Amino acid sequence: MKPAKEIRVGNIIMVDSKPFIVLRSDVNGSSRTGFTYKWKMKNLLTNSPLENVFRGDDKFDVVVLDKKPVTYSYFADPLYVFMDADYEQYEIEEENLGDALNYLKDGMECEAVFYDGKAISVELPTTIQRQIVYSEPAVKGNTSGNVLKEARIENAIESKQFTVQVPLFVSQDDIIEIDTRTNEYKKIVRN
Repeated sequence: MKPAKEIRVGNIIMVDSKPFIVLRSDVNGSSRTGFTYKWKMKNLLTNSPLENVFRGDDKFDVVVLDKKPVTYSYFADPLYVFMDADYEQYEIEEENLGDALNYLKDGMECEAVFYDGKAISVELPTTIQRQIVYSEPAVKGNTSGNVLKEARIENAIESKQFTVQVPLFVSQDDIIEIDTRTNEYKKIVRN
C-alpha cells in the first residue's frame, strides 16, 4: 500500500476494488493544512473516466500489470484477436484498444496488457512506420511558414482509416514515422 502522495501519473491503483490508471494529478493545499490530490483516472476494464480528490495519507494498492509480446491476427466482430509466440490467442474488445485501432496492421507486433489473467488492452511501440495511402498534392506558393496537410495512412481496418497532419513535401506512397503517443508525424523514411 502506498500513500496518495507517492502515486504518480501512469500508476495503476485499485479504487473500490477496480483497477484505474492515473492520467492526471493536481496537488492543492499547504504543509500546514495538508495536501489534497485531485486525480483524473480511467477504469482499465470499462474505460470509464473518474475524477476524485484524495488526502495525502489515503493509501492505495499499486498494481503491476503483466505484459506479453503479441502480433495482431484478425478482426472477429466485435473482438480483435492477437496471438503470442506460442500460438495462444487473446481477444480484446474494440473499446479497450483506444488509439491502437488507428495503427493496427496484419502481423503488427505490440504488447498485450493483462489484468487477472485476461488481456485488457494493447500497447503499441512508441513509433511506427506507415505508408501514406492518400494525400492531396501540395499547392505551389502555399509554403510560407510550417504548413501541414492531412494524409491518410494504411491500416488493417478499412473503416478506421486514420489521418495524420504531415508537411507539404510528403506525398502519396511515402513511408512516414509516427509517434503513437501523440499521433503526430515525426519524419519521412527514406529507402
